[in-house]
Amino acid sequence: MINSNEKKSSNEMPHIVILGGGFAGISAAKQLVKAPVRITLVDKENHHLFQPLLYQVATAGLSAADIAEPLRHIFADQKNLTTVMDSVVNIDLASQEVELSKNRLRYDYLIVALGASTGYFGNDQWTQYAPGLKTLDEATELRRRILLAFEQAEIAETKEEVERCMNFVVIGGGPTGVEMAGAIAELAYHVFADEYRNIDTTQANVHLIEAGPRLMAAFKEKQSDYTARRLEKMGVKVHLNTKVSDISADKVVAGDQTFEVGTVLWAAGVEGNAVARKMQSLELDRAGRVFIDTDLNIPEHTNVFVVGDLAHLKDARGKTVPGLAPAAMQTGKHAAKQILRDLKGQKRKPFVYFDKGNMATIGRSSAIAEVGKIAIRGYPAWLAWLFVHLIFLIGLRNRISVFIQWVWSYIAWHRGARIITKKLPSDQSIN
Repeated sequence: MINSNEKKSSNEMPHIVILGGGFAGISAAKQLVKAPVRITLVDKENHHLFQPLLYQVATAGLSAADIAEPLRHIFADQKNLTTVMDSVVNIDLASQEVELSKNRLRYDYLIVALGASTGYFGNDQWTQYAPGLKTLDEATELRRRILLAFEQAEIAETKEEVERCMNFVVIGGGPTGVEMAGAIAELAYHVFADEYRNIDTTQANVHLIEAGPRLMAAFKEKQSDYTARRLEKMGVKVHLNTKVSDISADKVVAGDQTFEVGTVLWAAGVEGNAVARKMQSLELDRAGRVFIDTDLNIPEHTNVFVVGDLAHLKDARGKTVPGLAPAAMQTGKHAAKQILRDLKGQKRKPFVYFDKGNMATIGRSSAIAEVGKIAIRGYPAWLAWLFVHLIFLIGLRNRISVFIQWVWSYIAWHRGARIITKKLPSDQSIN
């Protein structure tokens, strides 16, 4: 039991509120583990999510529990931190308060690590037909739609209906779109090949639509070309320079083509968390991210830091900081260190981004990776991708479970998380 003197002493400590339990928020909190402060970590979910592997949940390769870890478990031994499961409604910079759906928190320092959500470039009506892939709920919904598409095709009464059900469209040629297209192709052409009696799943069509001139625009051009060739070899139909103009329950209009579809995935854009747009006097970019200085704080509010995917930032060397997990972790740690410097009466230091490279998987035994001027692809890049993702995955149990699942999937072409958990009425569309 805490006596009254101890409780008073604790309340006199600087109160640091961290909004978001992603890579940036967790990194900031862990950096403050020994600091004489009170920390409140707020997240609308009760878990930290390893987003780079969400596509494997969506394509039945892993279960939700394999890539998530309860926040309370992560911070069970960090006694200066309290976890609150609640949604952020608004941030009042003038009064230094965070409005939650059920409470208000006053802060001395604030670290905003709310991340980004799926963006539809002003076409929010497409959300119901083409879900994105940012949360576990979205991943499990996509898995449900993909698996149901094959089940509906199996009982379809006409050839046209079978073809529609097994027509998959992935919109967006970045890492998420490429990973999803490759994984769906593997499901259709290998995993399901001998399991259905009335349909031939190898006749499924997987379309990847990209508005730009090449896939993986963040990578070197040779890497983009390799990605396109590899996907086409896997059976994916790649459509470049093709802009989507309309999406409905069973159709996608892109360029001069109309696709009759059973399942659509949106991987074409992201936007900053909506809370940023409610905060007064903030300068936002077109994607809704907050412009911040090299100290990582909001101009005129030096006790408020924005980190991770919500930040629009150029580091002290003028390098644009990308929306990647390693960058989020670095900004989270740096914001925490800035607070520690304040508490010690030391001068703050501008943020310098250390580029650890970029990588993405395409499919079985193929990936691309870049570190500085070094670019690798194919099997070596795939092995590197596997190793890096296992290392960054939080929790020993998760690492072991994911490793076993990967080994078994590689040997047996088997996906173990193929459970459809939401039963639909017989007259309801799979979309």
